[in-house]
Amino acid sequence: MEASLNEKLQAVKWGEYTLGDLFKIENTLSFNTDKLVSGKEYDYVTRTSLNQGILQTTGFVNEENINPAGTWSLGLLQMDFFYRKKPWYAGQFVRKITPKIAIRESSILFFSTLLNKQKPRFLSVLVRDVDKVFLSTKIQLPTHNGEIDFNFMESFVAELEAQRVAELEAQRVAELSAYLTVSGYDNYELSAEELNALQRFTELDDDSWGTYTVGNLFEKIATKKLPYKAKELPKQPTDDYVLPCLTSSFQNQGLNYYAPKAGATVLSNVISIPSNSDVYRAYYQTRDFTVLSDAYAIRWKSGKVALSPNQYLFMVMCINKVTDLPIYSYKNKLGGWNVVKTKDIRLPEKNGKIDFAFMDTFISAIKKLAIKEVVLYSDRKIAATKELVSKNN
Repeated sequence: MEASLNEKLQAVKWGEYTLGDLFKIENTLSFNTDKLVSGKEYDYVTRTSLNQGILQTTGFVNEENINPAGTWSLGLLQMDFFYRKKPWYAGQFVRKITPKIAIRESSILFFSTLLNKQKPRFLSVLVRDVDKVFLSTKIQLPTHNGEIDFNFMESFVAELEAQRVAELEAQRVAELSAYLTVSGYDNYELSAEELNALQRFTELDDDSWGTYTVGNLFEKIATKKLPYKAKELPKQPTDDYVLPCLTSSFQNQGLNYYAPKAGATVLSNVISIPSNSDVYRAYYQTRDFTVLSDAYAIRWKSGKVALSPNQYLFMVMCINKVTDLPIYSYKNKLGGWNVVKTKDIRLPEKNGKIDFAFMDTFISAIKKLAIKEVVLYSDRKIAATKELVSKNN
């Protein structure tokens, strides 16, 4: 099939087009996360590439700042283009790319790929010059009788996806087996205890939860100050720089840089929390890492009970109920451990004590449900790809 695709690329005629003739690039009206409200009608898009730039969803904020569906966003930090299927709001440093021509839905992926091929060019210029460079950039598009050949794009994308179907099906069983092994499960079917835990969770009333102060449960871990700045460190393991470093970023659970292990405080199986960020999201860190800047780590302080990974995950969920809130941002900071340790969280109880067994079983059930959803999504993706291919044959 690869030979067939290569033959198609060689046989089709190509025409040169300027992006400025095909698209408009415009600044977006922005606001910070403290303006967001409850709801899922709109995406809130930021300048990063995590989750296709979507920080979270929001309800209606105002009419003036809405960007329509059917456009692309361009984050000026990493210069990635993402097609927007629903109306969206923007954070700072995000451009809106609006097509001047009618583009078929089946050709969106083709155009997204072409736009993102320009990423190195946009990264090489100053942000203030991005609009000008975008408008003057020339690209090659397939043509037929002097017009853009959307039929070719559609059939090419369909055949390319079909090429992946066999690989997807072959990998599916192996990947599922590997994931279950890593997770410690033989399968993703829920046990009777896990089903009961899910049912009980829906039935918990206010009296089933106890209030606990974070500082009474956890303690901050003292770490050695590292003699590095984030910008000086590699973003991939390199030579002796193999230890992930924690910063305030919410990307990749805050672990985006690497430092040598020598002289560092190596941590694992603890909770990390940013102290100076736009998003104050706690994470359970299972692998070795160290603290670099604008963040800290906490651990369970009771010597009588050792938390399991599942119980840590449940605790993280409860901590984020009081820290990972849209009211906090760079302008309205949550603060560090001195603030977080005074926060009260709610935990399930049994006979007046924290119900650790329930937390463990409940998270186990959630993990299995997540694995099952991945499997079902993979199945749906394969089925949809097959259907698309059959329609184009």
